[in-house]
Amino acid sequence: MPIDLPSLAPPAPGLSGRERFRAWLDMWLVDHGFIRDIYCNIHPVAKGVWRSAQPAPRHLRWAKRQGIRTILNLRGRRDTCGSYILEREACQSLGLTLVDFPIRSRSPLDKETLRAAAGLFDQLEYPILMHCKSGADRAGFMATLYLFLHEGVPLEVAMKKQLSLTYGHLRQAKTGVIDFFFERYLAAAAERPMSFLDWVDKIYDRQTLDSQFKENWLFGLVVNYVLRRE
Repeated sequence: MPIDLPSLAPPAPGLSGRERFRAWLDMWLVDHGFIRDIYCNIHPVAKGVWRSAQPAPRHLRWAKRQGIRTILNLRGRRDTCGSYILEREACQSLGLTLVDFPIRSRSPLDKETLRAAAGLFDQLEYPILMHCKSGADRAGFMATLYLFLHEGVPLEVAMKKQLSLTYGHLRQAKTGVIDFFFERYLAAAAERPMSFLDWVDKIYDRQTLDSQFKENWLFGLVVNYVLRRE
């Protein structure tokens, strides 16, 4: 699946009251915003870095009060989704930079996206808030990568901190391919020390890793049909 490189979200079009109301209904009912209205899974990752589920405008107003300057949207641009429509409008009105960087949570990423992800954090204006839909898996992947590559935290420690049931991450389901991906690098580096990007460039094979990972079918049902993760 083609992945867009990081891009600034286009300017938000002017919305009529009716369009805004329809976007709000779509966000709240179709995109499960009613759950995030109760609990948005917002947590600090490191100084100047936060992670969360899909923010509604009121969460973005909170982020602005915390001094956050950049919103990193890991779901990507979705022009027909009410959550994205309202997020883009709110970021524009609040003076927040919205960066769209779509990644997957249930299959390994391609090499181009991994290289882009590794260099992304040097391109952002801090403080930042990164988010996916639920704040459990894609946000956990990028938070782990940030701590490991940008903060120098040992990968095992970063994984334990950010890929956790605390955030709703279930490694037994297909989303556990994230943990498996990092574990494959750790195993390779234990045999022959190498940097993360060297492993990605020279050894990592997305299709092979995907075929090797096996999910627990029961946890898969929970993630796919109960939690309805993307």
